[in-house]
Amino acid sequence: MAYTEIDARLDLTAALRSASRQGLGEGICNHFSLALAGRPGQFLINPQGLHWSEITPGDLVIVDAQGRKVSGKHRVEPTAFFIHSAIHRGKSNAACVMHTHMPYATALTVLQDGRLAWASQNALKFHNRVAYDDNYQGLALDEAEGERMCREMRDADVLFLGNHGVIVCGPTVSATFDDLYYLERACMLQVIAMGTGKPLRIVADAIAAKTGRQMNGESEQPALHLEALKRVLDREEPGWSRLE
Repeated sequence: MAYTEIDARLDLTAALRSASRQGLGEGICNHFSLALAGRPGQFLINPQGLHWSEITPGDLVIVDAQGRKVSGKHRVEPTAFFIHSAIHRGKSNAACVMHTHMPYATALTVLQDGRLAWASQNALKFHNRVAYDDNYQGLALDEAEGERMCREMRDADVLFLGNHGVIVCGPTVSATFDDLYYLERACMLQVIAMGTGKPLRIVADAIAAKTGRQMNGESEQPALHLEALKRVLDREEPGWSRLE
């Protein structure tokens, strides 16, 4: 394997394992994918049937834009392919795509008119970066459904899927995972605060926009976050990085 593929496998596995440790996955469902540099139309994705906590870099599967398995020892779950392939094809900045049913973000999707409120600093990271799909259509078992989701998040990095979960995309694993983590934290704070029955303290739109720009400017924080998570895995889950 070229270095770039090894690096991609390590980063995606670290994100999957870390998401599992933080309770962001659900059973053996949900999927993370990463486009392979220099291999147009091909991307890595976690396989069907494996829990995120047991995945190693060697378990990841490579598929192409037509849904064919290029390499790998496991199968790919059908909805994973239809969702991820459409977004990789349709969004130029979506090198990495993460789809989860993480609990607090998903809680907002099951509320009537559930929306992320600009009520915490964590939420402001997503100002002007979020879209909503309120038209639940069942499982994503065909290309049309994946393409519909992609259209809904055309101008966004985060899509809340009504009655379902969320999709987060970005240019790298580190940037996308950092967004996924802070999105769940923002939703957690909002759901807890809403549970008090008291009104949310909403940040003025101009300040929310300014803070969002500050948080999403040039920063090494996402890369440092992922490297820190790798050190945790090295210490607490030795063997996570096996390539065979």
